[in-house]
Amino acid sequence: MIRPWPVLLAVIILTGCQPPQRLMPAPIVFTTGEHSPFTVNQTLEKTNQLQIFYATNRYPLGPRGSGIYTILPSTTLHLGLASVRIGPEGKPWESLYALSTNPYEGDRPVLSLESLKEIAQMESKEGTEWASQEAQGFFNLINEALAQSLDKDLTIYVHGVNTSVEAAAAQAAQYRHFTGRNSVVLVFMWPSTANLLRYLTDVANTRLSVPLFARLIESLARHTAAEHINVLAYSAGAQIVTPGLASLGVGSKGDGGKSLRLGEIYFAAPDVAFKTFVDQLPSFIGMARRITVAVNLNDSMLWLSRLVNGVSRLGRPNPSELSEEATNWLIDASTHLDYDTIWVQPDVLPGLLRRSHSFWYDHPWVSSDVLIKFLFHVPPSARGLDRNLREGGFQYWTFPPDYDARVVEVMRQLRADRLGSPPAAAVGGGSPPQP
Repeated sequence: MIRPWPVLLAVIILTGCQPPQRLMPAPIVFTTGEHSPFTVNQTLEKTNQLQIFYATNRYPLGPRGSGIYTILPSTTLHLGLASVRIGPEGKPWESLYALSTNPYEGDRPVLSLESLKEIAQMESKEGTEWASQEAQGFFNLINEALAQSLDKDLTIYVHGVNTSVEAAAAQAAQYRHFTGRNSVVLVFMWPSTANLLRYLTDVANTRLSVPLFARLIESLARHTAAEHINVLAYSAGAQIVTPGLASLGVGSKGDGGKSLRLGEIYFAAPDVAFKTFVDQLPSFIGMARRITVAVNLNDSMLWLSRLVNGVSRLGRPNPSELSEEATNWLIDASTHLDYDTIWVQPDVLPGLLRRSHSFWYDHPWVSSDVLIKFLFHVPPSARGLDRNLREGGFQYWTFPPDYDARVVEVMRQLRADRLGSPPAAAVGGGSPPQP
């Protein structure tokens, strides 16, 4: 018999110190030589440095704009640019390109946060009808980036607990990198303590972050030209995104939230109470193009979270916690509304750790599916996933055993539909013909 608290203590000890964030494995769809994401980028800078936008409600330290943020929460939203480097200074682009388009299994380069440049601040009490001159300058920078990008959407990444500023920026930056740097990315860096021993403090800080996240969404919708605003919520980031979107849905004015232009909402291994999510989902499901929940029923971190919180998590749900009415609604949503559950099965995905919590970026099959969903706005059936039905009619999706081959054809068709004939992969990420 396994005693839970000794196991809990062992996991806490093992995860208490954060290892450096390393570049995730190349998504499987890019490792065949046919589909390089970099070849369609007409403005690609062949460098191991890249920038993303950031918004944080961490309390700043030092002079304004110093780019130093603490683990304490603030009622002010700080907006700026983060610069991230992949590997050591001067790492050749050709080497990074090879790591990004081949199934290399050795040590991956470390992602380092080089700088944070604060541009503007917004107070939570301000209305959404206007933006200060500084804030408008920040939104103008986003619009300039969107104008130069093949992907006209803005994607917001919301990290989980036990995450430093450096790790949050690195996780968001590697997503941007693997879009071929064709997507504009903003990381919402809420005040995590970066210490699993202070998990409950992090949970308290997620609650304090909800109003500022909602205000950020409203402001981006009002002041940027993004065609869609996508959200990728990882782990406890769901504790901010779920109530944040619910509050926007309840407070929407007449158009049902359509003016927010929400695109794809993806919950990866979400650490939010299962019942709470199902209760709040009806208030915002109609605002987004599609909502996806990716679960691993063996997720060890969500097992620990259930022990601490006393209820199951969305990423490892216990259906018995729902009422009959809520169960029937969720079944109906899975088949008739734009809501998908993806069951990430360690027995099917080669090399996936059975108890994985970080599968969205650690496993090249899952990361491929995430990228295709965000870049092409297509449902699971068009992304090469298999449809399944549980007893009672609940619909969910799984990766087929031949996904590595199937996804190549999926991408071939999607790129042909979007760009015409797909360009050949260029060595070193050279520019293709104008799409």
